[in-house]
Amino acid sequence: MRTRFSHFLLTIALGAALAACGHAPVPQAEASSSPPVRNVIFMMSDGTPNEAWALTRWIKGTRLASDDILTGAVQTYGADSIITDSAPGGTAFATGHKGTDKGIAVSPWRVTIAGVNANPDQAYAPLPTVLEGARLTGRATGLVATANIQHASPASFSAHTHDRSRYADIGEQQVYQHIDVVLAGGEQYLLPMADGRGVRQDNEDLVKVLRDKGYDYVRTRAQMRAATGAKLFGMFAADDMVYDLDRARFEPDQPSLAEMTRKAIEVLSRSEKGQRHGFFLFVEGSKVDWAAHANDPSGVLSDLSAYDEAVKVALDFARADGQTLVISTSDHGNGGLTIGRREAAKYATTDDDSLVAPLRRAQLTGEGLARLMAQDKSEAHIRDVLARHWGIEDLSAQEVQGIQTAPPQSWLQYVLGPMLSSRAGVGWTTNGHTGGDPFLYSFGPGRVSGLWENTGLAHHMARVMGFELKALQERLFVEAVPALSALGLQVELDRTQAANPLLRVRNRQGDEVRLPIHKNELLLADRTHELEGIVVLAEQTGKVYVPRQAITLIRASLLP
Repeated sequence: MRTRFSHFLLTIALGAALAACGHAPVPQAEASSSPPVRNVIFMMSDGTPNEAWALTRWIKGTRLASDDILTGAVQTYGADSIITDSAPGGTAFATGHKGTDKGIAVSPWRVTIAGVNANPDQAYAPLPTVLEGARLTGRATGLVATANIQHASPASFSAHTHDRSRYADIGEQQVYQHIDVVLAGGEQYLLPMADGRGVRQDNEDLVKVLRDKGYDYVRTRAQMRAATGAKLFGMFAADDMVYDLDRARFEPDQPSLAEMTRKAIEVLSRSEKGQRHGFFLFVEGSKVDWAAHANDPSGVLSDLSAYDEAVKVALDFARADGQTLVISTSDHGNGGLTIGRREAAKYATTDDDSLVAPLRRAQLTGEGLARLMAQDKSEAHIRDVLARHWGIEDLSAQEVQGIQTAPPQSWLQYVLGPMLSSRAGVGWTTNGHTGGDPFLYSFGPGRVSGLWENTGLAHHMARVMGFELKALQERLFVEAVPALSALGLQVELDRTQAANPLLRVRNRQGDEVRLPIHKNELLLADRTHELEGIVVLAEQTGKVYVPRQAITLIRASLLP
């Protein structure tokens, strides 16, 4: 077993070397003679440095669940940068198109990387995602994340906008996307600002909308476990959830990523849609990336270990089911983490205890320590907190001053992370993303191996689920004004309520149909039609896109 695994790692290393020379191994998928794929679970540990996997293995002291399904690597460059962001990275996995920085499942508008093809006439146009395609095949669909669900990666599978920071718009689109299971943080982006419960400037209460749509809406681990419906929406934090290492101390009612993954699989697989057609599930370990930005090894280890536990949950289901494809990877690297530092003069005699012991003493992440010091930055308190929770008893006066003068709490992790890193012999090259090829893991029918483009994984997932993403473009996103004007109808984008724009369509008799932006509704005078896709406004071009179904319904309603 060990010999075969060593040979496999050598194969991966050789593949990476060949790729660097322009002779990458051809990406492969398991032969079509394998069992049909009913379910696809696509998992992503956001912003994970490759060396973090080895570091996590050392700290756990055992093999990881992911180790057994390592199959290749992924090229992650975007349309306008070889070092990609989570928005274009997620867009590539979700749509099969390279994305422009900050864009969420929309066509690129700035292309600077050689070999990336894009139609400038389609700039900013929404692109169909594998989640939307899976839903149209009849499958149940789900999203799980530890960030707010409106964050770039889950948003890329479930929303369309040129700006990843538009959480209110993204959240609204997600509510109207017919997604069967959503488990994450981000409740404040669903609730109105007017009554102090949220931050929505349109003052819509999307939690009420979800309940009216028949969802079990839950806020705690216990409520999630007790939920029995076929549709489940769990919001466990106003914004992002806490790091796994910090949960017991600060948010014990929040579920772990593994628990959310297990519940999502349970609900999706047992639902009527799941029983008849299967399901698609996206799972993200979101905050590995956040910790890597801060060069905080405690956060990276915390949430990569938790992510690996979620991978085990998916694998346990897939092994028992036999018809489930599991793919796991990262959207990009981050931080340039290394086991070893420039200051380490005797790397060839690095003892494992020098690495493992300091990191195993960490009882909280840098973010957790920042919470403990938010109200008291006296030197005595700082020294006590780091001694008790990180085992650091030799803080220098300069380090104490650095903590005391650090910016607000959210940035204190950036000051603390390097302190633990230096004592454990962990190095970093940057606080930003990196442009290498993350590991690729896969299991089940249709498993993938070799060196893959991130866009290729989207097309592969679509194919094994029985659809082509390109064909969905004409079904889900028809440019509304030219299509409806050609029918002799008057079309107007009404921005009277800036936070709630809508498309108005009238015939010569004055009869009207309204289509609210970000929703899947077509409003007539006497009834509402629920559309199979959402209405999308490309803000940068002013173009509105609607499902072809909407054109058909409007023609029947407004034309004789």
